[in-house]
Amino acid sequence: MKSKRKKTKGFDSLSDILPNVINTFRHSPDEKLLQVFEIWNQAVGESVSQNAQPSAFKGRLLLVEVNSSVWMHQLQFLKEDIIRKINETMEEEVVEDIKFKIGTP
Repeated sequence: MKSKRKKTKGFDSLSDILPNVINTFRHSPDEKLLQVFEIWNQAVGESVSQNAQPSAFKGRLLLVEVNSSVWMHQLQFLKEDIIRKINETMEEEVVEDIKFKIGTP
């Protein structure tokens, strides 16, 4: 019995395929994060920026590293203002929510 498989000309390298697959699922979050880094000090002010820095995006969730639990608690009260200021400065809704974690800002 003959096989009905189509013959391929050869195999594609994983390094040729992977960038296209990643770009299908990833919508340049690194670019947005870089823009948030650029406007962070302006949006949040000097005292906050000395104690907290953006570290990553997960969708529209911004992860921010804070240097102490005291600052993390304080920033919870300022979260809505920070989101509003970032989005106003970026002139688009980039951030829907912020999660603070203790780290090294």
